[in-house]
Amino acid sequence: MVNRPSVPEIITVNSEDLQTTIRDLLPSQNGFGSELQATNVIVPTIDLTATAEGSRLPFELQTAAAFGSATSIAVVNQTTVMTSTPGWYRFIGTVTVNGGVNAEFSMSDGLSTKTMWSLNNAANNELSTAVDLIFAVANGITLSAIAPATGAITGSFRQIADGQGELVDPVGLPL
Repeated sequence: MVNRPSVPEIITVNSEDLQTTIRDLLPSQNGFGSELQATNVIVPTIDLTATAEGSRLPFELQTAAAFGSATSIAVVNQTTVMTSTPGWYRFIGTVTVNGGVNAEFSMSDGLSTKTMWSLNNAANNELSTAVDLIFAVANGITLSAIAPATGAITGSFRQIADGQGELVDPVGLPL
């Protein structure tokens, strides 16, 4: 058996679709003049997406529950308006119902109401579930939590992105 050292290969990629995509994604490369090339060499990459988008935290960290950002709710036998400000909101908590009732999160435009999520208990026993939900609230829409007398919606919610889709860091973070 002969042991041959690896020899890197560089080939020209003749794909107008790929070249167009590169020009669209990297406007500074438009009109650069050289052909798109590929190599069989493994090149480590560093993901600078978050920094390029203007944020320093990864998405998972930006959606975290945080003391300064959280609005706590405990809804029993009432409807509580959570927000009417456009944006994306995350709710983390527990929904409990007892008997043949349901608890829900709904959205309304003032003319009609739509159930976005519901826990329906047709039996006469207690039913409880942990929830982690993300809601998109458009302009003119109200997000509400509705719980019966024999149920409860408890937890907290916070805005994770504004109406333009810009991620909202938890209050006080990053330090």
